[in-house]
Amino acid sequence: MSQDKRASEQLKLTIESYHREFVYNDHDFEQVKTRIYNYAGIDLADHKKDLVYNRLIKRVRDLALNSFDEYLTVLDNSSEEIAYFINAMTTNLTSFYREPHHFEFLSETYIPSLFQQGQRSLRIWSSACSVGEEAYSIAISLLEANIDINEWDIKILATDINTDVLKTAKTGIYSLERIENLSLIRKKLGFMRGKNENINKVIVKENLKKLIDFQHSNLIDIWNIDEPLDVIFCRNVMIYFDKETQHTLLDRMAKLLKPGGILFIGHSESPTQAMKYFKSLGRTTYQKL
Repeated sequence: MSQDKRASEQLKLTIESYHREFVYNDHDFEQVKTRIYNYAGIDLADHKKDLVYNRLIKRVRDLALNSFDEYLTVLDNSSEEIAYFINAMTTNLTSFYREPHHFEFLSETYIPSLFQQGQRSLRIWSSACSVGEEAYSIAISLLEANIDINEWDIKILATDINTDVLKTAKTGIYSLERIENLSLIRKKLGFMRGKNENINKVIVKENLKKLIDFQHSNLIDIWNIDEPLDVIFCRNVMIYFDKETQHTLLDRMAKLLKPGGILFIGHSESPTQAMKYFKSLGRTTYQKL
């Protein structure tokens, strides 16, 4: 590196540090990358340096620390802080009926095929459920399939690594804006209008909430699943993992699925080399061989 370029980069770092409230440098960023990979399998891109600062700055303030180096010391010595760290570092973009073709395949094709085969049980896993909108969309889709959910043995497991979003998911309470793009039929099937303190909100109906078990789970750790699954939703989460972690994850999921079971992944994910146990049904829908 030339002397002029080195001086230019040093000036840039000095300017960045001047505008920041706390000391935060490349070494701190690399240490955060290592920890979030070890804790959650997330392969953080190099251009996320500013994002890391903005997401963790509140914890540095709350703990009355002077730098990110001090924060990393706290993180390494507190299992409680690891939970705060993961919550801050994970992305939770979601919506009801996001990528709607998956739910339509479930209600219009897959569940009717099980019914024709005489099956009256269903095991589904929403593996990165965020605030619960994916899991509740699954439950509404079962009603759209015109099955009697009281006559079927149905269990929907919904998990996420972020403990904050799970609190919201368990309440089943959302702002009216969250369902404004849903059809009138889906609104009627899934929700009640809130009253009193929940005015201008909607509440998921109890017959759907009772189908879902929300649990905390880290995808790179042991899963609390002890029976074969019919369907797995693993959407828009593998983009945060490196190829090795993706392959390991998909191998483990394949072993959990029944033959003929369905795996849904996100539209931006294409782990083709890891799909040896599946055949593509199109539109990021895969069936176990």
